[in-house]
Amino acid sequence: MKRSVAPSLLILSLLSGHAFTPAVSDAADPLVHNNYGVNLLEKGEFDKAIEQLEKAYGLYSSDQTLKGNLATAYALQGQRLLERKSYAEAAGQFEKALALFPDESRYHLLRGIACTLAKNFAVARYELQQARALGGDTAEGLYFLGRLHYEEGETDEALQYWEKAAALAPSDPFFGELLERMRREQAVETRMERGHSSRFIVSYDADEVKTGIALEVLDVLETAYNSVGTDLGHFPEARVPVILYTKRDYREVTRSPDWSGGLYDGKIRLPIGGLTEITPELRATLRHEYTHAVVRELTRGNCPVWLNEGIAELQGRQELNPPLVELGRVVRTGEFLPFRQLEKGVASLGTREVHLAYEQSYALVNFMVSAYGWQRVRAILTNLGKGMAVEPAIAEGLADLGLDYEGIVDEWQKYMMREYGGGRQ
Repeated sequence: MKRSVAPSLLILSLLSGHAFTPAVSDAADPLVHNNYGVNLLEKGEFDKAIEQLEKAYGLYSSDQTLKGNLATAYALQGQRLLERKSYAEAAGQFEKALALFPDESRYHLLRGIACTLAKNFAVARYELQQARALGGDTAEGLYFLGRLHYEEGETDEALQYWEKAAALAPSDPFFGELLERMRREQAVETRMERGHSSRFIVSYDADEVKTGIALEVLDVLETAYNSVGTDLGHFPEARVPVILYTKRDYREVTRSPDWSGGLYDGKIRLPIGGLTEITPELRATLRHEYTHAVVRELTRGNCPVWLNEGIAELQGRQELNPPLVELGRVVRTGEFLPFRQLEKGVASLGTREVHLAYEQSYALVNFMVSAYGWQRVRAILTNLGKGMAVEPAIAEGLADLGLDYEGIVDEWQKYMMREYGGGRQ
C-alpha cells in the first residue's frame, strides 16, 4: 500500500496498488520510507517526514505519488515557517517544491508571498506573476502583488491590484477597509514630489515642505541607518518609504491621536509641513521611527510594545533627551504602569498615561542595555523573531544571568526606587 498526500496541502492517505516491484530489501523499499514519512507528516513532524520522503523519492524518482508527497511535505514545512514568520526559510521550502513541480501555480504563489514578506521584492514579483500566468488571478495573489508595490512606494500600482483583488472577494471586509485607507492616502500623496537616497524614498508636499528639508531628512535617516543598525546588529536591505505631511493631512491619512508626532506602519509618516529647518525634535523623531522599521524586521512584527517603544525612545533620545516628567512623579510612589499592560499598546490610555508609558518603556530598555549589554537585547529580539513569546524570549536571552521577565522588571524597579525614589523600596 502506497500512501500519498493530497496536493491541496491537507494530509490525506490514499490507497493505490504497487506501481512497481522493486528488487530491494525492505530497509531500502521506497514504500516503507514513503508510508513512514506520511505518518510523520500526519503527526506534524515535518523534518523527519521530509527525510523519509526524500529517501523514498531518491530510490524511485519516476513515481509521481512519491514525488507529489515530497513536494507537499516541502510546502507544509514552508507554511509552518510562514506562520512562524521565518519568511526567507519558508521561501526556500517552496523553492524545493517548485523544483519538483515547476508548473504548480500554488507553489509559485506561496513562494511569492514568502518573498514579499521577506522583502525580497524582485523574486516576489517574478513568482507572483508566474502564479498568475499558470493559475489565473486570485484575491490572495493580487493582494500580495499590490503589497510589494505599496512597500516600494508605487501606490498607483498597489491600488490597481487591490481593486482587482476586492472584485474577486466582494464579501471580504478586509479589502473594503484597505481600499478606503488607500484612497485616503492617494488623495494626499498623488500631489507629492519624490526623492530618494540609497536606503530611503521620501515623498513630500512641495507647497509645504521645501525640497532642501526633504533632502536633509534623507541625510538624517542615512546616518540613523548606520548607527541604529550598529546597535541592533541589523541593516534592512529594502528602501524604507518616508512620507512628509502637513499636520492636517497627517491626521486625515493616519487617523492617529492628537499626541502622535509620527508613526511607522511599513512607512515612516511624519507631520512636518511648514518647517524651515531640521530641528532636534525632528531628528529625534526620525531616528525613533526608523528604529521601529529595524525592530519590525528583526522581530518579524513579534515585539511587545514596551520593548519596541523603549528601544525607539532610547535611539531618539540620542538626538534630544527631554526630562522624564511623568516617570519622575510615579517613581516616588511606586505606581508604575504594569509592563504586561504595555505589551499590546497604549491606545486605551489617557494622554498623561501615554507619556508615562513611553518614559517607562525607555527607562527599562535603557537599564537593560546599561546593565546587560546590547548583545543580550539583540538576543531577545532575535528570539522574538523566531516566533517566541516575550517571556521565553527574555529568559533565553538572559539565561547566562539567570534572569527572566519578572526578574528584569524587579531589578529595574529596585534600581529606580534606589536612584530616583529617595531610597524608597
